[in-house]
Amino acid sequence: MSNPRVKFVVGSLVIVAALAWLGFVGFQESKAYYITVDEFRAMQGRAQGKTLKVAGDVVEGSIDRAKSPLEFVIGHQGQTLKVQYIGKEVLPDTFKDGSKAVVEGTITLDGVFQAKHIEAKCASKYEAEYESKGKS
Repeated sequence: MSNPRVKFVVGSLVIVAALAWLGFVGFQESKAYYITVDEFRAMQGRAQGKTLKVAGDVVEGSIDRAKSPLEFVIGHQGQTLKVQYIGKEVLPDTFKDGSKAVVEGTITLDGVFQAKHIEAKCASKYEAEYESKGKS
């Protein structure tokens, strides 16, 4: 294997294979399943170790900004989920009681969802905008 061309081809193949493997592993780890709180509850423990996106409404009076990390509860169709926000981003202005929220993270062994990212929107804001467009 003293031929420089063979060494170059073998080295290139090793580098391409390593990059492909790293890309595949990174994609698998960043993949998040989008479900509602009731669908999450129906999973019965099959969510351990998976990164998930869970959607629900922020339960009135559940936001506890005094705790570190911030805690709140989201709900959907009678099911609720306690969430701890462990992310570093500033929470959106639309994150408040009654807002629609999508939390991304993992479930702990004690059943608390640890969110690294939160998306929130105020449903009433968009409904009012929609109604005003319909009248024009």
